[in-house]
Formats: sequence, structure tokens, C-alpha cells
Amino acid sequence: MAYETLLTQLEDGAMTVTLNRPDKLNAFNTAMSRELIDFFHGVNAMDEVRAIIVTGAGRAFCAGADISGGSGAFQVWNDGSKPVKRDPRESITLAIFNCLKPIVAAINGAAVGVGITMCLPMDIRMISTAGKIGFVFNKRGMAMEAGSSWFLPRLVGMQQAQEWVMTAELFGAEEALRGGLVRSVHAPEELLPAAQALARKFAASGSSSVAAAVNRRLMWSMMGAQDPLDAVTLDVACVGYLAAGADAQEGIKSFFEKRPPAFPLKPSKDMPPFGPWAD
Repeated sequence: MAYETLLTQLEDGAMTVTLNRPDKLNAFNTAMSRELIDFFHGVNAMDEVRAIIVTGAGRAFCAGADISGGSGAFQVWNDGSKPVKRDPRESITLAIFNCLKPIVAAINGAAVGVGITMCLPMDIRMISTAGKIGFVFNKRGMAMEAGSSWFLPRLVGMQQAQEWVMTAELFGAEEALRGGLVRSVHAPEELLPAAQALARKFAASGSSSVAAAVNRRLMWSMMGAQDPLDAVTLDVACVGYLAAGADAQEGIKSFFEKRPPAFPLKPSKDMPPFGPWAD
């Protein structure tokens, strides 16, 4: 996969995606937006990819929008000429949210603005001791972007989300850990290997990639449900559909035969024909 602003490397079912504008601290521009969306849309059809790690080249993860050209840089999302109903196919947040693979963010340095909001719909966030995070919108005169007003309070609670956004200050790895934003803190040289090791666990052949895709999307989608009945209704339908499929049969057969399972189904073509992934 050849990109201008991204590097990709697949190993043992885990794809490492590296934001690659190190001379600009991996600042987010139109090309990076377009390429990340293309990657996350395309990877759902790549059955050889079982898990994804996202990190940054050099000393930053992503320093936010590339504002070297002025405030017009923020208009990568909307030029302000009229109210916009966002095309979901043009949103990096929704491309990540709708992904069928588990995603690990390896935050190796500064993650500011969109540099951190793009991490919110990822499943696991790990950070280097050199990492700095900032929801700095108020200091730039900007609104929260990338759906972060939905994700952030759900991940860390309203009180913590308000404090980080209202102060608009940079904070370090330990505060991110205390606030529940990240899973773990690592020495700089240990961060990417730790993230890749976790992703390889997700990618291990002992689990069904279709079941993993269904369960990832069930948990994210049900965060916004108003009633547990919504979850029960959908998961009962999924249980019935998957139970009749080849992966469930192989899971049970391999258990009784005391051998590793060999799941035949693929997310690219064998997902249930209903549910949030069906759109």
C-alpha cells in the first residue's frame, strides 16, 4: 500500500500504520486525511490483516492540524460557507469507528487536537513517557472536531473531559493514565514493541476474525444505546446467525478435539447481513 503520508507494514497479521511527516511532527493535512480514510475503508477487505497499530514517525505522534498555512487548515472538514451534513465516507473518525479490526494507538510523542481525537475511536491507547496530549481547541478558537464531543466523555467521563477541554493545556502520560484515556505507559523504546505484541495477540489464529469484528462493533455501537434492550435485541440476532455458521461449529469441534481451531469465515464476505456493519 503506497501512500505519501503513511507507512504500512504487515507482520503476523498485525498491520503497523505510521504517520509519516516527521519533519512536520506528523501534522495532519488534506493528504493524510484522505490516505487514512482510504486505508481504514480498504482494510476491511484485507483478511490477512487481523489487527492494526497506529503510531508516528520521529518524535511526535501527530501535532494536530498543519496550520502553517493559517486557519484555512481547519477547513479540511468544512469551509464554513453553509451548514453541512457530513458525508460519513469522508470522516476519519467514522472510518476508524466502522473498522472491522481491533486498533491499537501507540502514542509515541505529542498528540494534539486531531492527533488525539483520531485515537478516541481506536480500541486501545498506549503512550510513551515522552507523550504529550492536548485538547487545545479553546486556545485555537476552534470547536472540538472528529466527533470527539461524543467519544471523549464516554471514555473518561464528563468531568474529566470538561477539565481537559476547558483548560486546553498539554498533559503528560501519567495524567492520561490516571484519567483513563490510555491503557498503559511505556519507555519510548518499549512502546511500539509492546503495542505490536498486544496487536499480535488480537491477531492470533485461535480466535475467529468474524466474531472479533462483530464484537468490536457491538461494543462501540451500543455505547450510544438508550436501553439494554437494544443490545439484547441485536446480540440475540448475532448469536443465532453465528451459531449456525462454520466458525461456531469449528470452535466447538476444536474444543472437544483438544486442538487449535481453524476458523474458515472471513470478515470481508461472511459478516451477518444485518447490524451496524451492514451499512
